[in-house]
Amino acid sequence: MWGNWSGGQQCRPQRTDRPLDEAGVVAAVRRAAERGHTVRPVGSGWSDSALVLTGDVHLDCSALTGIVAVGAETVRVRAGASITSVQAALAAHGRMLPLVTHAPAATVAGAVATGTHGGSTQWGSLSALVTGSRLVDGGGRLRTADDSELDGLRVGLGVLGVLTEVTLRTVPAVEGEIREEIAHAHPEVLAPGGPLDTSPWTSFELHLPSGEGLLRRVGPPLDREPEPVGGGPVEALGRVATRIGHAASTQWSAQRSRPVPRFDEATTGLPYDLLRDPHPARAEFTEWAVPREALDTALRELGAATAAQDVEIKRPIEVRTGPAETGWLHPAHGRPTAWIAVRASRGETQGRLFRLVGSVLEGMGGRPHWGGRHDWTAADVALAYPRLTDFLALRERIDPDRRFTGDHLDALLGNATS
Repeated sequence: MWGNWSGGQQCRPQRTDRPLDEAGVVAAVRRAAERGHTVRPVGSGWSDSALVLTGDVHLDCSALTGIVAVGAETVRVRAGASITSVQAALAAHGRMLPLVTHAPAATVAGAVATGTHGGSTQWGSLSALVTGSRLVDGGGRLRTADDSELDGLRVGLGVLGVLTEVTLRTVPAVEGEIREEIAHAHPEVLAPGGPLDTSPWTSFELHLPSGEGLLRRVGPPLDREPEPVGGGPVEALGRVATRIGHAASTQWSAQRSRPVPRFDEATTGLPYDLLRDPHPARAEFTEWAVPREALDTALRELGAATAAQDVEIKRPIEVRTGPAETGWLHPAHGRPTAWIAVRASRGETQGRLFRLVGSVLEGMGGRPHWGGRHDWTAADVALAYPRLTDFLALRERIDPDRRFTGDHLDALLGNATS
């Protein structure tokens, strides 16, 4: 029995193959084709969607790890490597990936396939850093993606083949300083060009019922600490932190591998160390990418809807912003984006909450994060993604026999073959 990190997704595949190299991936795909089985590549299991569920073959590429080569501005990595391990290897070369993901243990292939973003207003997601890739197609052939295919592969959902290597852009590893400030969900805080957009990496933890939150920003070191954003005296910071922390549960501090920087001290370091997830508890999530200009309205509508339906969001909502992406199925495709993530413990109220969140944010032009909970169908995808036809044409070339599919993917993309 396979289960994801949160425990909310489970399946029992007939077989799990764990190849040690590219040749092993080729052999596994060919064997599945001979037996008429479908194949679902599986990473670290950090996603909460049903993308990898199957009753046929799981292809676990966790052994395909490590750095192949470090260039002047790129790094070539095996697709099963974790984001954390890549950052650690790059640090020795004075380079880094310019993103802060809340799934650092996720594999490179999994993060690229789902469009996992990086908390940066400048750089976007890991998918945006992809400059090349190698993969095994539906016929069990190893191929190198050409430039015309990269925007399809940047969010491939695991249907365009099994990624074995990925080449990513890197930047100099420059230390920044984290600043944590009171912020209120006021238009001047949430509007484009406001504090959510003015630092290279930003996260806003918002207690929706009260409208109070903590704004965490990483930028160049300052000679002095900034004033709190959005009103409120400095001494109120402890009160807001307590409210946010209570809403998130005591598991935040219990499960941290390293402490989040204290509010009363200036802390410098690499962005991915400073802006790490303050609540790595085993919760399920739904996350939506809304047009950047719609963030203020989206949060007000979400607050009104949860109050009207008597549905409580117990954990803090996380808000981050990012640039437009070029990936054909990336939730931020073609537009600057605000990301709204809602987490909840497993149970009946979680399903009701996630459905309500989805209905509100979809109405604001939102698209779901492919790694989170949602109930979209092929009709929704077709309306939201103008390059879907190009993506499906690429799928037809790479996997005409639909080797890489499953029930969830059939619902999202259809499964007709030529």
